[in-house]
Amino acid sequence: MDTRGRLHIYMGEGKGKTTAAVGLAVRFAGHEGKVAFVQFMKDSSSGELASFEDIETISMMPNPGFYGFTWEISEQGKEEVKQVYEQYMDSLLFRILQGSYGLLVLDEIITAVEKGFIDEQILMDFLDQLPEETEVVLTGRHPSEALMERADYITEMKKIKHPYDQGLAARQGIEY
Repeated sequence: MDTRGRLHIYMGEGKGKTTAAVGLAVRFAGHEGKVAFVQFMKDSSSGELASFEDIETISMMPNPGFYGFTWEISEQGKEEVKQVYEQYMDSLLFRILQGSYGLLVLDEIITAVEKGFIDEQILMDFLDQLPEETEVVLTGRHPSEALMERADYITEMKKIKHPYDQGLAARQGIEY
């Protein structure tokens, strides 16, 4: 039996990337698997994450710091975010290795890489150091060609129509 973990990418402009990752985390936990769910680029206030509090085998590791939307961050602020995130990746690897997690979700890490907050080579090295049987999910909008080549699963969420296009704000319980 092949026990090697696979790499999943949930990508695209549409909503649902985090929700899909949450669904997989709940499914994995439902089969008594240990899950580490790590967020980047978000303030960790989404409703789906609140449900993790009742699931013992899911460990939520919130974003180490929310700095606002990427277009709002100054150049100096971007350097600060990069420092925080890259240090976080070091401590995160230690926590993951100590916790014996079967599923690791790195929510919005693709965006963090795309925006230059985490060097892609740091992410690749991180993935290389995980136990071979660890299943990994990466989410974000625009993964690099190198990440897509490495992935075993790629699912694209494509927005066809969304109320945001008419100027409507995100709604609690629906979009977050």
